[in-house]
Amino acid sequence: MSEANNTTPMFDALSVSFDEVAVHLDFPVSELQKQQLINYILLMNKWNKAYNLTSVRDPQDMLIKHIFDSIVISPHLQGSHFADVGTGAGLPGIPLAIMNPDKTFLLIDSLGKRIRFIKQSLYELKISNVTAMQTRVEDVVLEKPLDGVLSRAFASLKDMLHWCGSLTDENGLFLALKGQVNQLELDEIPTGFTVVDCVNLAIPNFQGERHLIKVKKTK
Repeated sequence: MSEANNTTPMFDALSVSFDEVAVHLDFPVSELQKQQLINYILLMNKWNKAYNLTSVRDPQDMLIKHIFDSIVISPHLQGSHFADVGTGAGLPGIPLAIMNPDKTFLLIDSLGKRIRFIKQSLYELKISNVTAMQTRVEDVVLEKPLDGVLSRAFASLKDMLHWCGSLTDENGLFLALKGQVNQLELDEIPTGFTVVDCVNLAIPNFQGERHLIKVKKTK
């Protein structure tokens, strides 16, 4: 990781904001993890100008809407091997990989520019527990089922389970990050799946609601 990135005014400003928000988390963030997360924001901000990776343009907004919105899922990850489907710029996969170096993450997206950005980010941030795959999620074939399948602003629950159903078995979890809980969306869950939990996520300084919906295959 480039030391130069840790001395810019933007890095310093984000570092101050990060500390103000992180004190409200119920899990620790190391200094190295903080540096990686902030440098990931700086990379997103740099590439966004040409690649249009995210509609969030202000790095301070990215801190809340992308970084903290992703890492709050960390305590809910059970197991070791996860996929982030429709990952976009690498969210929530890259922040979660930084927070969980002992777990592996498969980041899946169909757009080449996003996968190029993710691979460059992994290289610059020295992240070794992520694999990036350019493909449609329904075309992914795995040797063995994953412990969890993550989705953030990817699709409806119905579509997510339809497309990603083969990625895990009844021992794994589908973890969908949503805003308000939509009962109609829950009612449309296909046969063979059941909602096991709906967690109201407390994200410091976040405007609006955030929920993590946990779904399992029924035996």
